[in-house]
Amino acid sequence: MGRILFVTGTDTGCGKTFAGTALIHALRARGRQVLAMKPVASGCEMTPDGLRNSDALALQSAASTLLSYDRVNPCAFAPAIAPHIAAARTGVRIPLPDIIATARELAAQCDVLVVEGVGGWRVPLTDAEEVADLARQLQAGVILVVGLRLGCINHALLTAQAIGADALPLLGWIANRIDPGMDQPEANLATLAARLGAPCLGCLPHYAETVDPRAAAEHLNPSSL
Repeated sequence: MGRILFVTGTDTGCGKTFAGTALIHALRARGRQVLAMKPVASGCEMTPDGLRNSDALALQSAASTLLSYDRVNPCAFAPAIAPHIAAARTGVRIPLPDIIATARELAAQCDVLVVEGVGGWRVPLTDAEEVADLARQLQAGVILVVGLRLGCINHALLTAQAIGADALPLLGWIANRIDPGMDQPEANLATLAARLGAPCLGCLPHYAETVDPRAAAEHLNPSSL
């Protein structure tokens, strides 16, 4: 079975998908067969083929093999709200056992399965389970995406602390320059590097326009994964 990497973020909007797709391309450039999942997604649009999420579509297209959409994103919800609330509004329960089974099947078909979470580490998925439980049941190594903006040090350190408390390995972190006007970004990076206790896999520059994730992949070094 291939390794499972779980991509989580400091908060919503930190750039998990951008970093995740860049990571996929960086791994593929090193000869790895990589598949991807976004098991739960809210904020989906209705299409002739059903609900589709832009993040899940990006992960689907970045992978080594084009999987059917329902394998990449088995739980899709239209409202852009917390997933457990979206599920309750539609009268369903997010089926973690089914998601785990699908992920393990996919991991058996590749060298690395990249699984992107939804929101941050403590986002609820059901009445009793949260994103952390999904990562724990997958026995995944965690990649933390840190959106560089004011407050990111606190968010990153608290998330890393929570990952450790859940007995999962933080394999590395990716810095993403989401705020081009951030004051003292290099000093923030230095603080994160000194305190997170995991290797920095790279720092993604700010892009004013949409960019091919293969170009962003050049800023990552996943050799430790």
